[in-house]
Amino acid sequence: MANPRLDETKQRPSANYAVPRAGWWRQLKRWMRAHHMTIMTLPDTPHSIALGAAIGMFFGFTPLFTLKTLLAFLITWLCRANKTAAVITVTLHDVLLPFVPAMFFWQYRLGMWALYHRVPQRPGFRRVALSDFMEWTTFLTVGRPILVGSLFFAVPAGLLVYFGLRAVLIRSRARTETSKN
Repeated sequence: MANPRLDETKQRPSANYAVPRAGWWRQLKRWMRAHHMTIMTLPDTPHSIALGAAIGMFFGFTPLFTLKTLLAFLITWLCRANKTAAVITVTLHDVLLPFVPAMFFWQYRLGMWALYHRVPQRPGFRRVALSDFMEWTTFLTVGRPILVGSLFFAVPAGLLVYFGLRAVLIRSRARTETSKN
C-alpha cells in the first residue's frame, strides 16, 4: 500500500537537490531595499545622515580602493556625521565595480586636462604593468591624474546625495509625524 502523504507530485527533494539561487539583479534589489530602509530609519538628524552618505559617496568615487571605507569613516567622525550612512554608501558605490575601467579612463582624461591643460591621445596607464601599481612613482604619473579627475565625479555626486537624501528624509519624517498625530 502506497503512503498517501507522499504523492508522486509532492515528493520531497533529495539531499543533492540544489535550490536555485536568486539572480544577481534580484539580489541587488533586495540588498538596496534593505539598506535603503536602514538609512531611512537611522536614529539621527536628516543633516547628519545625509552628510554621512554624501561623504561615503564622495570617497566611493576615489581610486583609493583599500582606503575608501576607512577615510569615509574618519572624515565622517571628524564632521560628526552618521558613520553608518557613510559606510553603507561606500559599499553601495561598489555596485559600480563593472564600470570602474571606464570611470578610471574618464577620470584620467579629466585629471590630465585639469593638471596639465592637455588630454593625451593615448592614456598613459596602457603601458603600466600591474606590478608597477605597487610603486609610488606610478602614483605620480598615473594615480595623480586619476585622483584629481575623480573629483569631477565625486563632488557633484556627493552634493546630489546630500541634498537629495536630506530632502527625502525630511519629507519622510514629516509624513511619519503627521500620521502619528
